[in-house]
Amino acid sequence: MRHHERVADLFSLLAVVLLFGSIWVAIEFQSEIIAWARANIIVHGSAAILALVLDVFLVILFLNVGSARFSDESDETCFRTFRGRRHGGPSIGTAFGNWLDHMEQVSKKHR
Repeated sequence: MRHHERVADLFSLLAVVLLFGSIWVAIEFQSEIIAWARANIIVHGSAAILALVLDVFLVILFLNVGSARFSDESDETCFRTFRGRRHGGPSIGTAFGNWLDHMEQVSKKHR
């Protein structure tokens, strides 16, 4: 396995850990988060929304870096497994499904 593939796999793992870690923190500390946000709804509520947006942005960023394959050779980009950005619709679900399909295809190429 090449170095850039390890980095891409690390970012995919980071995305999954961040996603499920955020869900766990939100569920585990739900009452404390709500009480904190109610103390000053304008400042704390805005900070909570900003944290949520940042979390979603980082998950999507890590997924994009994780699905990218950086190579010096131009003919080896994405191992010819990515269908392209015009495949499917503009929804987040379709983008996630395409990313998942891409990761499965890359995994098959490495077997």
